[in-house]
Amino acid sequence: MAVMKLPEILNLLRCPCCAAALEQREIGLFCTGSDCEYGHDPFMNLSGQPVLVDFGTSVFKRSTYAGGAVPIVRPLGLPGRILDRFRENLYGENRPAEAKAADLIGSLAHKPNAKVLVVGGGTAGSGTRELYAATTLNIVGLDVFPTELTTLVADGHQLPFAAGSFDAVWIQAVLEHVLDPQLVVQEIHRVIADDGLVYADTPFMQQVHGGAFDFHRFSLNGHRWLFRNFSQIDAGTVGGAGTSLLWSLRYFFRSFGWGNKISTLLTMPFFWIRFFDRVTSRTANSDAANGVFFLGRKSQVAMAPKEIVQYYWEMREAPAKRAARGANAPAAGMVSNPGMTGAE
Repeated sequence: MAVMKLPEILNLLRCPCCAAALEQREIGLFCTGSDCEYGHDPFMNLSGQPVLVDFGTSVFKRSTYAGGAVPIVRPLGLPGRILDRFRENLYGENRPAEAKAADLIGSLAHKPNAKVLVVGGGTAGSGTRELYAATTLNIVGLDVFPTELTTLVADGHQLPFAAGSFDAVWIQAVLEHVLDPQLVVQEIHRVIADDGLVYADTPFMQQVHGGAFDFHRFSLNGHRWLFRNFSQIDAGTVGGAGTSLLWSLRYFFRSFGWGNKISTLLTMPFFWIRFFDRVTSRTANSDAANGVFFLGRKSQVAMAPKEIVQYYWEMREAPAKRAARGANAPAAGMVSNPGMTGAE
């Protein structure tokens, strides 16, 4: 795993407030903008990582980070890690993310020292083992709290990087937690190189998690519209109606006031329900998916509004049926890319 350190990406950094370049001085990291507040006072530092957040526009408060305190979202201790392992066994590994990580690594193999930005990378997402293990990639992780997987602390609404800085962006289980997901996707589009890639997976049929920092859900075509400035390589569901039912069952137990840990344990005997995702209707699962994923390439041509209705119906078709309509007739907004494989 090669998570890049701050000195290695200093030339890519930009001020989240004024977009000017940053410079490292003896007492901290400063903005080079003459009228910027961070031109006179350094950015805060948390566990050795700079806090590159514009507190004037962010949902996070400056006082939350003052004095080196860990913010609202905390790294998991041992009990939290054990509970996470239970949940992983309950819901299963994220197979689409695992497959798309392999595709992304393969697509970037021709680029030595390719840089991948992981937004919300404080913890490794399900299915990302191969991504972090790839020796051909340089990972830059950011989150709203620092861990050994992050390079800096930042808010996805103002990514503190120069345009075109990255060969790919990975954003997993994050867009439901941002106040303005369209702005975050616009920022992703800005910091990706012209031929760069993006992978995102986002909840659809899931209850609130993250408390006050949980804002959005996306259907398959709603997710596609969010990434309308990217050409699609692949998209699909992450867990079907069975996995969604497991989520509902866990939250049903929680409604009795039994708490998250007990509710997870009570749901464990029903783990087998998620295996119905493999045999139930593809079209029904697309409307009852637990989550959705999108893998795309940066484009300068946006998807047209009229295409999104056609996209819904075409994505409900089996891949073989879409292929039978002709290799030259991909679903709306899709591109043909023999260098990357689908996993629908």
